[in-house]
Amino acid sequence: MIALGFAGSANKIGVGVVTLDGTILSNPRHTYITPPGQGFLPRETAQHHLQHIFPLVKSALKIPQITPEDIDCLCYTKGPGMGAPLQVAAIVVRILSQLWKKPIVAVNYCVAHIEMGRVVTGADDPVLLYVSGGNTQVIAYSEGRYRIFGETIDIAVGNCLERFAGF
Repeated sequence: MIALGFAGSANKIGVGVVTLDGTILSNPRHTYITPPGQGFLPRETAQHHLQHIFPLVKSALKIPQITPEDIDCLCYTKGPGMGAPLQVAAIVVRILSQLWKKPIVAVNYCVAHIEMGRVVTGADDPVLLYVSGGNTQVIAYSEGRYRIFGETIDIAVGNCLERFAGF
């Protein structure tokens, strides 16, 4: 099975091709960079993603020399993340799904990172504290799926520690 995946939950947009066993066939991406000292805003970030997503699709298919016919499904980051950038990938995936007649798989950004770790480490039933830039989750694999036992999206543990320690 071959999936074409779209990630765009924050300031980076990426389009990759991956096989079911976790082999990455391509992974082109582009990062929205703001002037020093300024953060990225949802609208401008989404405009960046829209500008770069179609060239990234072409590149993602060209690197492994595959065509849309070789793709079995289209995946995209459903969340968590910034709404406007997330919408860009979601809309493009829906359009390509209609054009190419491919099923869509919505992916939780956090679970995707965990799954990459499972592929690399061979872990069977991980329980972990997932810490990202804008959220923290306690996640475990139970009864054939990931379960979120607790989360916060207002301040991540990493950001909290930085504030507490005065960094």
